[in-house]
Amino acid sequence: MKPRLVRPLRPGLDRLEDRRLLSSGITPVELKTAYGLNNVLLSLPGGSVVGNGAGQTIALVEAYNDPYLAHDLVAFDQTYNIPNPNFQVVNLGGNVANPGWALEETLDVEWAHALAPYASILVIEAKSQTRQALLNAVNVARQAPGVSVVSMSWGFSEVRNEAAFNTYFRTPANHQGVTFFAASGDNGTQGGVQWPSSAPDVVSVGGTSLRLNAFGGIASETTWVNSGGGYSKRQAEPSFQYGVQASGRRSTPDVAFDGDPNTGVQVYETALATGQGSWQVVGGTSLGTPAWAAIIAIVDQGRALQGYGSLDGSTQTLPALYALPSSDFNPIPPLTYHTVGSATTSALTSTGRGSPHGPTLITDLVSFTTTGTVGSPASLVQAQAAGRARPAAARGGHDRAIPIAFLDHGQTRAHPAGPARFQQAKHPRSTKTSREPHP
Repeated sequence: MKPRLVRPLRPGLDRLEDRRLLSSGITPVELKTAYGLNNVLLSLPGGSVVGNGAGQTIALVEAYNDPYLAHDLVAFDQTYNIPNPNFQVVNLGGNVANPGWALEETLDVEWAHALAPYASILVIEAKSQTRQALLNAVNVARQAPGVSVVSMSWGFSEVRNEAAFNTYFRTPANHQGVTFFAASGDNGTQGGVQWPSSAPDVVSVGGTSLRLNAFGGIASETTWVNSGGGYSKRQAEPSFQYGVQASGRRSTPDVAFDGDPNTGVQVYETALATGQGSWQVVGGTSLGTPAWAAIIAIVDQGRALQGYGSLDGSTQTLPALYALPSSDFNPIPPLTYHTVGSATTSALTSTGRGSPHGPTLITDLVSFTTTGTVGSPASLVQAQAAGRARPAAARGGHDRAIPIAFLDHGQTRAHPAGPARFQQAKHPRSTKTSREPHP
């Protein structure tokens, strides 16, 4: 059945992911190498296994139906020699489709799978883009058996009663721990804080501009000018931020990831209007949201091997991210500091603590306990980052907010009509060396 299209603009829901098509984009192997995620080994008695998300389920909350999603994922995987995933779609809304949301959904699925190739992928397609429809989808995702992380690459402007919905972002009773991620927005700090990124139980993800060197390491990583964030007008400052700011308000983002569309990633998507597939280079804070979900899936894999439960976002993941040493992150130089009331805070509002330094980050999160202590890294995780160079220039502040503000699903600011305005990107570069490690 031909999908029924709806208009891409939606009142109330802010546009996220500012994107632009370029001649080429970063590949899975390049991005994994840059962040030290390419050869992660998780220790277990008598040996080690590859850190690839095996045994974990990543839930991606989207809106509307994408009839080409599975087809596009196969094309993406075949290009980069990524194994086929355990992949399931729960469609809550029938055959209604939306071009912007389709590109969002494709980005989320392809890159969550690329970074955690042996994790199961569960896509929950909400009936519409309304707040309640998306929350209904979140509720399905968080209660699904085996789900340990939930990714939400969308956001709304803050409203007075938003805190009443924060319970949707907590682990359900009698369920393993779940960590929730949301994009911080793509309209810069002037765009304001976005919800659910501002919810105190959600890890907020901002954006950077990532440039690679000839060896696959990071040449430079700076704050993406459109990375969203700031200080919430509706959410109180959570205890895990007491050490980095004193505003009395929740600040976003908590962490960061590549988000600048000028340093974006390759995505293969079939256009709803034409049925024709093409390669696009995509950026925005929506990339970092499923990417961080994939990283925590690898962490939860390592924790399972040690006999620990998966991380709970509210009581473990968020406190851990603020308790971990700075060496677990690539600190990003801030654009500006923000003053709230009469106090100038130390928290940054574009990239949070920074982007992931995979080897040490995974090590410490695997060993993190409910009491907020970090165990001995070397005995729990060995992370090898072949060819990865630590960034020499990015040594500045590390508490800047991440970009999640607006859902620019498939749209650039210059062409608000949507993906149809994009030009086709070149086919990805040779992927002869891009085979993913097997367990």
